[in-house]
Amino acid sequence: MFVNMHRIRKCQVLQIMIMCFATSMIMVYWEQLDNKIVTHVKSNTYRYLLNSFKFINASFRISPEEAIKYSNHKYIINQERKCGTRDIMLLLFVKSSTENFGRRQAIRSTWGNEVYIERTLGVTVKVLFALGLHSEPQQRRKLQQQLFFEDHIYHDLIQQDFIDSFHNLTIKLLLQLGWKETYCRHAHFLMSADDDVFVHISNIIHYLQGIAHSNVKDLWIGRVHRGSPPDRDKESKYYVSRDMYPWFSYPDYTPGSGYVLSKDVATKIYQVSLTLNASLHIDDVFLGICAKMLGISPKDHVFFSGEGKAPHHRCIYNQMMTSHGHVRDIHELWKLATEHDVGQMSSGLFWRLYCTMVKVRLLCIPFSSISYPCMAAFLT
Repeated sequence: MFVNMHRIRKCQVLQIMIMCFATSMIMVYWEQLDNKIVTHVKSNTYRYLLNSFKFINASFRISPEEAIKYSNHKYIINQERKCGTRDIMLLLFVKSSTENFGRRQAIRSTWGNEVYIERTLGVTVKVLFALGLHSEPQQRRKLQQQLFFEDHIYHDLIQQDFIDSFHNLTIKLLLQLGWKETYCRHAHFLMSADDDVFVHISNIIHYLQGIAHSNVKDLWIGRVHRGSPPDRDKESKYYVSRDMYPWFSYPDYTPGSGYVLSKDVATKIYQVSLTLNASLHIDDVFLGICAKMLGISPKDHVFFSGEGKAPHHRCIYNQMMTSHGHVRDIHELWKLATEHDVGQMSSGLFWRLYCTMVKVRLLCIPFSSISYPCMAAFLT
């Protein structure tokens, strides 16, 4: 009996020690747990059960006189005649930084080559690079002269006089929307992409041609984030304070790395943005707020990668729309993705079965890919 009581006491002490250790670990890591788990539970509950963002109207509305300060920036470099009166299928804005000349040059010689697009696909696409000012005054003067020279050669830079930083991305979004509304309103679609994104331009154009023929309205397409919570980690560049955005969930939105708007949506969002507080620096979330006010919802397309980088394989290239994180390999990917036989892979039962198995291996094994979802493996 003595032995049994002794063992019981040892077990109780061990349990207490384990509980104390677990409690201390939770206390130490609570902020991280809250950011990664609890906030997502709250956010998805808010989005899927309450599903109401009526608070936005009252919270973000400001007078037009106040709102204009976010979009009333002067042009340093502009291309007023870029669009002219031609029928333009797509106006494609690439968000770039002043020092990223190499990235712009790579895009010009691959998927952003307007001459290649018109000759190969038979449509007019206008590609422009959206820029602000370098944050360092000394560096700014040197880079500005280089930008003037670059624009003199290529005539594809749009620059305004705001500081080009992560916290001014919403201003850069307003630059794109405002420029389209003023100088290229007749373009059928507006696409925005980062300068480290690979855009499979032929797949995009073929997709948009199908949509244009059916005269679809209110189109906003990309990789949709649903029920995303604000990031409350003060060390994160995506940090948003509760004063700026006190609610548990953002409206649905598409990452700013790559998405497409129909011309009617681009106009509506620009107009409503002129009545809102654009100090929220996360541009894609701000776009979602504007769209929610208009009753416009984004449409998910599984082959827009969002922040993910697509696996390298010909069966992927055949349906790829965007892939994020390409700088040094952009020429290689362009060559691989535009090989003649890639476009022939979808024809024939053997190739369809083969590509389905390849995509299952690349996209459906947990943690093997963060680009396209598993369901993309079964789409042909």
